[in-house]
Amino acid sequence: MRHVAAYLLLTLGGNTSPQASDIQKLLSTVGVDADESRLETLVAELKGKDVNELISEGASKLASVPSGGAAAGGAAAAGGAPAAEEKKEEKAEEKEESDDDMGFGLFD
Repeated sequence: MRHVAAYLLLTLGGNTSPQASDIQKLLSTVGVDADESRLETLVAELKGKDVNELISEGASKLASVPSGGAAAGGAAAAGGAPAAEEKKEEKAEEKEESDDDMGFGLFD
């Protein structure tokens, strides 16, 4: 991940096609050692590609992936009202049952 982040920082800085040596130099400024094989793979995979296009393609792919939050939100919206009513009824019952101490508290 640090290699990709360094690559993106270099492209934001104006270097349209960072090389492995550029990434190593950037990472060394913050005291991080770079993995040579990963760097070479990264540079080879991104050679000749526009980073902004890759990011937009990835974002559109992520948008199509279902997530647990959306499904849970839909289920709550579809059947949330009856569940809320049941909870209110349970709280009312609990309140009535809490008089088991006959008005005396443990620390009164």
